[in-house]
Amino acid sequence: MKGIKAIIKKELSDHFSSYRLIIIFALITMVSLITVYMVGLNIRHELKGIAKPRFVFLMLFTSPGAMFSLVQFVAFFGPLVGLILGFDGINRERNQGTLSKLLSQPIYRDVVINGKFLAGVILIAVMMASIVLVIAGLGLLLVGIVPGLEECLRMGIYLFLSIIYIAFWLEVALFFSILFRNTATSALAALAIWIFFSFFISLGASVLGNTLAGSAETDTTESLVRKAEIVKAISLLSPMELYSDATTLIIDPRRKSARSVIAVGPMEQISMSRFSGPLALSQSIMVVAPHLIFLTALTLVCFAVSFAVFMRQEIRSV
Repeated sequence: MKGIKAIIKKELSDHFSSYRLIIIFALITMVSLITVYMVGLNIRHELKGIAKPRFVFLMLFTSPGAMFSLVQFVAFFGPLVGLILGFDGINRERNQGTLSKLLSQPIYRDVVINGKFLAGVILIAVMMASIVLVIAGLGLLLVGIVPGLEECLRMGIYLFLSIIYIAFWLEVALFFSILFRNTATSALAALAIWIFFSFFISLGASVLGNTLAGSAETDTTESLVRKAEIVKAISLLSPMELYSDATTLIIDPRRKSARSVIAVGPMEQISMSRFSGPLALSQSIMVVAPHLIFLTALTLVCFAVSFAVFMRQEIRSV
């Protein structure tokens, strides 16, 4: 599209010269490095003098440091990057009067929204790729093991999932930036959505699970399994839960399913004994595919709604 490269260059220039982006990037990088450093030291100490198991390099991403693992950290704080990048993407330019001047040039309106979103995605990709590469280099120094081809592919899929996940929150922030003229209102609305999906979905899932599956006094194996299935089904409405399950399944090949409770009968015991080893990459991708499709669909739907609202709005100079 004509003019989209100019919009992307302009947005990238604004982002890279922004102090808030430098601060949030430095903070996330610092916490990630500290977490991986602690995990790497623990892994090196525990595996000292013994044969190194398979996929030990991936433990840098899944093993908890002082409080959380890297996967958990990105799942919880990654949305803040998207929200910070997009909460004032449109209304700031509208309030400053630069949006009308921009549209007075030979640039179509759809190019503006597409360019802002693509610039944000490029920035997210650069940020996450830098963090993953720095962590991989630090892991090589601490653990002393070179990752194999399958481990590199799993890290690449993890990187792709992280970009899609943060891009969803970027689009949520852009939507509220289009919907509200005041930047503070759009930031609060985006934060409210993040808090709702991060905290209240899990709380509501637990309450509904206890209500629908019976009280704790009459818990049986069937009711516990049913309660866990209800809680899991409701929790999957949250993008954070989708991302957490998908990345954990990809980074940890020992995980066979995203379900927290599995009813084990005689046939299940035979199956688990036969397939007790780590999942192959192709099998992990098949398990993760529904999560990835749903996350991508959420991002595209949110972008479509933002695009439609922006195209129908009247742009006036202030």
